Amino acid sequence: MNKIKVILEKKGLTQTWLAENLGKSYNMVNSYAQNRRQPSIEQLYKIAILLKVEAKELLSDNNSVIN
Repeated sequence: MNKIKVILEKKGLTQTWLAENLGKSYNMVNSYAQNRRQPSIEQLYKIAILLKVEAKELLSDNNSVIN
C-alpha cells in the first residue's frame, strides 16, 4: 500500500502535476494513487523526490505524513 494520494492532497498537488513531472500518463499515476498498481522502486524514489518526502513515507502504514 502506498500513500501517494494522501501526500498529494496534503501538499495541495494534483495527480496531473505528478504525472507531468514523472513523464508518466495520468492514468498510470492514478493507478498508483488508487493502489491498483504499485510503482517500481525507481519510480517510488522519483515520486519521493518530487513530493519532498522519504521513500519509506510513501510505503508506511501509519497515518502520519511528513510536511
